[in-house]
Amino acid sequence: MRLLAACVLAFHLLWILWVIFGALWTRGRPWLTGFHIASLVWGMIAEAGPWPCPLTLAENWCEARAGIQPYSGGFLVHYLDRIVYPNLSVSFLIVCAAVVCVVNLAVYLTRLMRFLRDHRRAT
Repeated sequence: MRLLAACVLAFHLLWILWVIFGALWTRGRPWLTGFHIASLVWGMIAEAGPWPCPLTLAENWCEARAGIQPYSGGFLVHYLDRIVYPNLSVSFLIVCAAVVCVVNLAVYLTRLMRFLRDHRRAT
């Protein structure tokens, strides 16, 4: 169960990185762009909403079954937990989430503007 808890925590970190930097990997992939925009929306809802993230619930469930207390257990779980759950204020995290969304959406808007400009030139 400890391994599963570590895997869920690692996946949570990858998910956070995907939400933050996903626009860098979506160029020329419309289905991936749509998934990333949905991920951004979900990230904002999860940060601003009153309910916990499903990945957090899965981590807590796995850690409880493995007998892991917060910040105990193996090296990987200890440090991944600190990366995924930094000791920052909720309002600061919400501002950071908004900035991430604005930057990513600006990338998408720039791509859309280029596409429309190039499409106009071609016709």
